[in-house]
Amino acid sequence: MSEERRASIQRQTTETRIEIELCLDGSGAAEVSTGVAFFDHMLAAFSRHGLFDLRLTCEGDLEVDQHHTVEDVGICLGQALNEALGDKAGIQRFGHSYVPMDEALARAVVDLSGRSYLVFSPAFQDAAVGDLPVALVTEFFRAVVDHGRLNLHIDLLRVANDHHGVEAIFKAFGRALDRASRRRAGVAGIPSTKGQL
Repeated sequence: MSEERRASIQRQTTETRIEIELCLDGSGAAEVSTGVAFFDHMLAAFSRHGLFDLRLTCEGDLEVDQHHTVEDVGICLGQALNEALGDKAGIQRFGHSYVPMDEALARAVVDLSGRSYLVFSPAFQDAAVGDLPVALVTEFFRAVVDHGRLNLHIDLLRVANDHHGVEAIFKAFGRALDRASRRRAGVAGIPSTKGQL
């Protein structure tokens, strides 16, 4: 139970070329390059606050728009998470976090249940934050949830500045996922009455 939980994923399509390395038992080190600067900043915040080591490169068709890049990174991150978790023996399974950022307050609640379900309530005011269209925040989390096989509820309880709101969401998700994926000392079994997740 002491070995690091890691995964490497590669994805190549006509729209994106992605390589990702994820370590769940890291220190929060991130090297991220997607060509979408604010998205890079959010992924680094997720990594730092979740204490995950993340190396990610994406070459996408940004001349079209950012959609394929953001969604495909979500797909790969979800796949890496699912692979790194393995059989999920000994994990906490559930995790939640509240993160304030000035006037914004975000809540993320995670169940590493093996069942994909996203509840995402934020209503943003602006079309984009930096070079990231805010509509793609939902697409990113939907892709992570679908391919990571987790249940995720995200609520933006207060916000006046969308930059603060989006950043609080990514930090809250990282912290909630850290708690849910954390291994409990002395517990080797699967945290489910079904015997599997």
